Amino acid sequence: MAEIDHIVVGARTLEAGAAYVEAHLGVRPTGGGKHDGIGTHNLLLGLGKDCYLEVIAPDPDQPDPPHPRPFDLDDPGVKMMLEAEPRLLAWVARTPVLDAVVTRLGTHHAGEIRTMKRGRLSWRMAMPPQRQDMANLIPSLIQWDDGKGAAPRLPDSGVRLIGLEAEHPEIDSVRNGLAQRGLEEAIRLRRSPHARLVARFALPDGREAVLASG
Repeated sequence: MAEIDHIVVGARTLEAGAAYVEAHLGVRPTGGGKHDGIGTHNLLLGLGKDCYLEVIAPDPDQPDPPHPRPFDLDDPGVKMMLEAEPRLLAWVARTPVLDAVVTRLGTHHAGEIRTMKRGRLSWRMAMPPQRQDMANLIPSLIQWDDGKGAAPRLPDSGVRLIGLEAEHPEIDSVRNGLAQRGLEEAIRLRRSPHARLVARFALPDGREAVLASG
């Protein structure tokens, strides 16, 4: 069984990403830190005890990592897009049985399991390779070593994720990839000429807000 863990906003810099989130959701992400050896750093925004938003950007204080940065941050098209404006990039689902899922799907589809750490938090993560992630509509899978993760540790912003939607011309392939991970009920699917991830939020004042990948 898997469920939404967090959504990912990519940015050229953390400052640009924080300003983008604040402009759309009315709250500024904070905290976070460095992903040593991964070449990235982040800021976080709590969306309740089970979910959060991550702003991620290349860390200029780290050398280029041996592997591509996560969420296609090194892809030329993504880099060009983020030069213009931060953007919703991806989502991540947590599972207590990461090894079993990756073994069943194979690393060609699920990605290799990588061990990561930031401060006192540690986790393992499998990121689907490009072309298997259906433009990041198939999520990376995460298993937190403490079974809880970052969300319960974050201040509650009062913002809530109320819906996640995926649009893609090959929507049946997206549906199959999600079903293989036990996520067929986690996200609303819609056929469209272009791939797009859409996150809908309820703000503390009762208004709704939307972040999208395109």
